[in-house]
Amino acid sequence: MTSPWIKVCGLTDVTAVATALEQQVDAIGFVFAPSPREVTIDQALRLAEPARGKALCVAVTLHPSSELVSHLLEAFEPDLLQIDLTDLASLPPIDPSRILPVVRQQQAVPTTWPARVLFEGPRSGAGLTADWQQAAQLAAVTELVLAGGLSATNVVAAIREVRPFGVDVSSGVEMSPGRKSPQKIIEFVEAARSVSAGV
Repeated sequence: MTSPWIKVCGLTDVTAVATALEQQVDAIGFVFAPSPREVTIDQALRLAEPARGKALCVAVTLHPSSELVSHLLEAFEPDLLQIDLTDLASLPPIDPSRILPVVRQQQAVPTTWPARVLFEGPRSGAGLTADWQQAAQLAAVTELVLAGGLSATNVVAAIREVRPFGVDVSSGVEMSPGRKSPQKIIEFVEAARSVSAGV
């Protein structure tokens, strides 16, 4: 099994960003929605500066207005816009290569799948484990990034059961809501990569 694509989401401080980059994660996420992890565009620009060109910078949204999406794309210039698949129909066309569409468990199955999706539980950032059985079925038809309730203690089991393209962690590497633990980030990345190493 190859090493999974890894995203650490909901970053709010420079130490967490630095730790994620030291661990050579593939993507870091900044939340632009009501949450303990919410940041302003100015904060995100400062935090993302050392990551540009090293990890994908993801603008994470939840049912955003078209005005917010346009502003994010222009002012923050994310590598990827994370947005619920069901919200895309109400927005002006966006280059598909710039989107990480979110599919939530028990959601109606689209007729055609995007090349890559993020599979999430019913509520983002709540620390609730997503439905791994449903995720495994979807991972067979598209590149699936598994999110929802992951941590260093369960990510190995999740990868073995779901066989996702990647994994996404937020609350599972926090010392308190919105505050990431550098040690937990390190432990999560090491655990996720241990599967491909056969540990």
